[in-house]
Amino acid sequence: FFPLQKKRRAATARRQHLKSAMLQLAATEIEKEAAAKEVEKQNYLAEHCPPLSLPGSMQELQELCKKLHAKIESVDEERYDTEVKLQKTTKELEDLSQKLFDLRGKFKRPPLRRVRMSADAMLRALLGSKHKVCMDLRANLKQVKKEDTEKEKDLRDVGDWRKNIEEKSGMEGRKKMFEAGE
Repeated sequence: FFPLQKKRRAATARRQHLKSAMLQLAATEIEKEAAAKEVEKQNYLAEHCPPLSLPGSMQELQELCKKLHAKIESVDEERYDTEVKLQKTTKELEDLSQKLFDLRGKFKRPPLRRVRMSADAMLRALLGSKHKVCMDLRANLKQVKKEDTEKEKDLRDVGDWRKNIEEKSGMEGRKKMFEAGE
């Protein structure tokens, strides 16, 4: 029991020591990189941006302004070109990553929601202004004649109810009912 606990303490102490050593190394590397970037920046500025000397006369000052404007335009053109190249490459990267994603075939299907929409509305949403066909589903159904039932035949035979009552009223109607009952 005790030797196992000693080994664990030693292992955690060693891990902590290694971790602190790695952090110190990383800190020194970061400082070196920052110093190298600063030196590189100073070299670039010294090379591309000479120290500014302001001329005394107005004509020399105007020429200096013209030179600076020309330089600004050329730098802007370069910046625009690099931005366009960057946009192009990011679009290509997105397309390639989408193709890679599609080739793997492991994509999650989004959860579908029920939408109440008629067939016409759905086609109009999918096709836009191209949709001209009317999808009236009931228009294509076949017409079926109903079979005549006995009740409907009786109702057709009876005809107009006023005419039937007039026939049964008076003595003739009672006579007919009496003869029919026998």
